[in-house]
Amino acid sequence: MAVIVGIKFRNSNKVYYFDPVGIEFAEGDGVIVETARGQEYGTVSIPNREVEEKEVVSPLKPVIRKATAEDDKRLEKNLADRAPALRTIRDKAAQLGLNMKLVDAEYTFDRSKLIFYFTADGRVDFRELVRTLASIFKVRIELRQIYERDDTKMRGALAACGRPCCCTTHLPDFEKVSIKMAKIQGLSLNPQKISGVCGRLLCCLKYENDYYSEVYKKMPKVGSKVHTADGDGVVESNDLIKQTSRVRVLTKDGSYDVKTYRLDELRTTARQTEPDDSAEADAPEA
Repeated sequence: MAVIVGIKFRNSNKVYYFDPVGIEFAEGDGVIVETARGQEYGTVSIPNREVEEKEVVSPLKPVIRKATAEDDKRLEKNLADRAPALRTIRDKAAQLGLNMKLVDAEYTFDRSKLIFYFTADGRVDFRELVRTLASIFKVRIELRQIYERDDTKMRGALAACGRPCCCTTHLPDFEKVSIKMAKIQGLSLNPQKISGVCGRLLCCLKYENDYYSEVYKKMPKVGSKVHTADGDGVVESNDLIKQTSRVRVLTKDGSYDVKTYRLDELRTTARQTEPDDSAEADAPEA
């Protein structure tokens, strides 16, 4: 077993394990830790805990210290300086005629580097912009191109359900989402209905996909012939949640009657096969 403390950083829901080096932490404590880009300010999301060695990527980096009042002031200044830095780079990018959308700015904790995040339709030659910014801010400048989902995650937004976007509130990473998931769940393939604020497929299509995929393959194929207690019929639709099928049954008097049957009440050899990822609508891929 290994003793760890879980740390989250700004703009990320992912938890990183660090060695508490004997310091007792509580949830919400500010900490200073060493990362790949230098010292950073993080927040404790998992207090001291023992975990299996296989859950840890060795060697664990140690926590340097609990954040002090001076550290908190430095963090507040770094955050406050983001807005004027963004205004500056927007002005300079416009002067250079660069087609890029500036999303956010971030000082590293020790202010040795200033990172700008942007989106663009293609590659952007920002070498002249970097030189200009370095002469203004007197620190190392880094520009990182991000994508639509990252943009929404960093800035935050309300989803169609009325709640904050999942990527902003709790998703640690973006998972692969495909149009096949929408098809299996019987959703409309209208891009406006299955796309998020970022314009990509909804992350929540993934949440119940394992259940839908499993049940989908058990259900009779729509349009196939089935045998019921009331006679032979043709499947018109399936309800994957209730695991029932609407069947058009031929009655004794020669007319048709539509009835609903549970899956265990039907006999058929034609089961559903998973659809491919091609879409009848121009739905965006994740």
